[in-house]
Amino acid sequence: MRNEQMTSEELEDRLIDFAVRIGKVADALPDTRLGQHIAGQLVRSGTSPAPNYSEGCAAESRRDFAHKLSISLKELRETKTWLRLIRKADLLPAQRLHAITDETDQLCAILSQSVHTAKEKIRGR
Repeated sequence: MRNEQMTSEELEDRLIDFAVRIGKVADALPDTRLGQHIAGQLVRSGTSPAPNYSEGCAAESRRDFAHKLSISLKELRETKTWLRLIRKADLLPAQRLHAITDETDQLCAILSQSVHTAKEKIRGR
């Protein structure tokens, strides 16, 4: 994870890149009933954080901003669970999932801190 502050545009670009990578993981899943089901869920949860973050950046209030970021974080956590299921079901090789799982963890940490900071500002702390 980067130590310096990331701009909102950089984070949005990173979330878009993440969505593209998730799409490639979904496309690589086997054409089985389980593979198809997980692929659909993975695409939904993994492509959702970027547009929700973008909406948050245009929020009308701090509460709205915190809410949109919370949705992005929730979707990233769901994506992380789908990636774990793919690995445990041996649908893709573990090495294929390592980098995207690491990026998911990093994005979760970034958004978690952003949500925390936004909520603290709402409380006036």
